[in-house]
Amino acid sequence: MITTHPHPSEKIHHQVDRNRLLEEFRRLLPPASILTEAEALRPYECDGLSMYRCLPWVVLLPENVEQIQRIMKICSRHGVPVVARGGGTGLAGSALPLENGVLLVLSKLNRILELDPANRLARVQPGVRNIVVSEAARPYGLFYAPDPSSQIACTLGGNIAENAGGVHCLKYGLTTHNVLEVRIVTMDGELVTLGSGGLDGPGLDLLALMVGSEGLLGIAVEIAVKLLPLPEDTQVVMAAFDEVEKAGRAVSEIIAGGLLPAGLEMMDHAIIRAAEDFVGAGYPAEAEAILIVEFDGMREQVEEDLARALGLLDACGAYRLDVAATPADRQKLWAGRKSAFPAAGRISPDYYCMDGTIPRRFLAETLKKIADLSRQYGLAVANVFHAGDGNLHPLILYDAAKSGELARAEQLGGAILEHCIAVGGTITGEHGVGIEKINQMCLQFQANELQQFQAVKRAFDVEGLLNPGKAVPSLHRCAEWGAMHVHQGRLRFSDIERF
Repeated sequence: MITTHPHPSEKIHHQVDRNRLLEEFRRLLPPASILTEAEALRPYECDGLSMYRCLPWVVLLPENVEQIQRIMKICSRHGVPVVARGGGTGLAGSALPLENGVLLVLSKLNRILELDPANRLARVQPGVRNIVVSEAARPYGLFYAPDPSSQIACTLGGNIAENAGGVHCLKYGLTTHNVLEVRIVTMDGELVTLGSGGLDGPGLDLLALMVGSEGLLGIAVEIAVKLLPLPEDTQVVMAAFDEVEKAGRAVSEIIAGGLLPAGLEMMDHAIIRAAEDFVGAGYPAEAEAILIVEFDGMREQVEEDLARALGLLDACGAYRLDVAATPADRQKLWAGRKSAFPAAGRISPDYYCMDGTIPRRFLAETLKKIADLSRQYGLAVANVFHAGDGNLHPLILYDAAKSGELARAEQLGGAILEHCIAVGGTITGEHGVGIEKINQMCLQFQANELQQFQAVKRAFDVEGLLNPGKAVPSLHRCAEWGAMHVHQGRLRFSDIERF
């Protein structure tokens, strides 16, 4: 039987005097760091999941850790909820603000604090963009492995919140596998260090708990990440297929053959055409599917792995195999894949990017299921995904100006996620849950499991003020399977079910 936990706080946020609260913030921050006018707030009303929007109550842009601590203490004292925001590139609505809450924007904390080549680590502030770390490390022959497609814009703080991945996560892992230490500020304003600069630290592994927690447990203010040596050699092959099923079988054969590509990406016909028109990557426009396979490491090993992969791809029915001859050619092949999301804007007024993960053996079956669902809901779907680890990114194409299409896109997305669960997968691989997938959390986990998640949340944030209503549903919500309380695009703290 599902039972609900009452929220422990008796504080009612709507009783807070906004002017009095702003006066406290003005004593702490310069005027340019406090945004209250609608025109200034508008850029922060959504993250990359732009179908949901909410004008924040107030936006604060602190410049140092001490200011963040004091902001959190003020908000905790008044019972005011706080949502943290990085680069705003998230695709699950995790950084959606509240109309009666503080949006804490960390973009001004954007310095690399330490680059330590000898110990192969970098210490950075949360507003540092992902790609900047590798750019800074390159002169030392090092790089930072996680590389989301949004790496030119996304920040390390946001990567921590969502446990971001990228096209090379098959070999090098997600953010959680590449972070050594995170300093966080709690809802009470305490500064806490999780992890250590070494390979292991004493006590419980709270660092792993923090990475991927979507801002529910604390605000990351300093991050130590691993740096890896640049590989001696890198080779990339683009394989074209006349059937999606053949490409799916090739993925399975490569992994079953004991090969570990640095990246193994798949794109279907619709997104191939869009990406080719957008960046001119050299993709065959007639192909039903392509694979982009990259190997890196010692030169002899790379050459051997590439030769074996070419044999497997040919045996699985690839009708065209292009091996990049130069670094520029490699970059060109990857440019099409990394531009897939913006390229979708060329073929549809709007698109909804999903993020689910399945066992690799169900690739072909899942693509067929998505095609069936596409016909059922009357909306086209373009597929691009990290095939090597089964992380799907179906792009549902719709037109928000047409009545009912947005609702159908959401329903189709939910059906795809439910299929992922049915075949033994998960509802997210790297984008997080946010508000987008919170209903499907009720299918992914049982009531007793959700209760444990809620207990962890309360251990860090007893009043439930950090990013409320995201990632973990209340048991009442699961019992009712209700829709998120969205009223004309606005979310209120009092509307959100708290644990």
